[in-house]
Amino acid sequence: MTGMTDLRDTTTAAPGQRSAPPPQFPELPDGVEPGTRVPRWKPWTAFVALIIGFVAASMGFIVIASISTAFGYTFEDPPPGVTIIATIVQNVFLIGAAVFFAAKVARPRPWQFGLRRPAWWPAVGWTALAFVTFLAFSAIWVSALGLQNEEDTLPTELGVDESTAALIAVAFLVTVVAPVGEELFFRGFYFRALANWKGIWPAAIITGITFGSIHAGGSPIGFLVPLGFFGFVLCLLYVRTKSLYPPIVLHAINNSIAFGSTQDWSWQIPLVLAGSLAIISLGAYAVRRGWGPAPARSLPV
Repeated sequence: MTGMTDLRDTTTAAPGQRSAPPPQFPELPDGVEPGTRVPRWKPWTAFVALIIGFVAASMGFIVIASISTAFGYTFEDPPPGVTIIATIVQNVFLIGAAVFFAAKVARPRPWQFGLRRPAWWPAVGWTALAFVTFLAFSAIWVSALGLQNEEDTLPTELGVDESTAALIAVAFLVTVVAPVGEELFFRGFYFRALANWKGIWPAAIITGITFGSIHAGGSPIGFLVPLGFFGFVLCLLYVRTKSLYPPIVLHAINNSIAFGSTQDWSWQIPLVLAGSLAIISLGAYAVRRGWGPAPARSLPV
């Protein structure tokens, strides 16, 4: 009838027509800008990306070790450089796989992996608390199991005693490549993808266990549990600071101290740490210059 209010939904499709598909994401909350939503990466991609990284590292090791046999080395006892290169290949493929799978959901941006500037003083406080917690747990664990005399022989196996160049290469690998590569993958992607599945706490536990497990063979077996706990703490640090930079810095601090301890260093440790943090800072600056700052209202981890 004329003059009566039409209560029908005007967005309903006419008979015989299909209704429009729902939007990819629900409406954003007030104050959140378009394009700042954290993509929901598929949980299974975390495990597949991990496998890809380690398969690539294994293949790289086999290829490079095979080549080294032409120079008098054996496949069972390759030169230390083989392990160094294989480790770098592993990190490259881990990050590459993470970016590949992330691109299946949305265009990858650095801030989506946690590369965004944190609030300075809260980040310092949470990083210090995380480090103290890790040190306390490690001290209790080492004391309880009597592991005080356990030594990390990996730097020696990598050839740090053979030349100054080898020492510098291993120091760079341990204090820069490992913190950046492992944090980008394990906290920036792996943890985030698992958190979309089971939530933060289960994801942090699984990530910690995985992180500790991948160090088997490179660290004394008694230290795998503290390393797993370290991986767990780094996840929580990422959540609290909403940035991957504090975990990267803490990882670099820990590795610098650990590496220096294997070399019986004292004053050299702060120098190595300062150098690694300077390189990491330059990388962070390059990311900011290349991609710009993270959106002001980007959703947290």
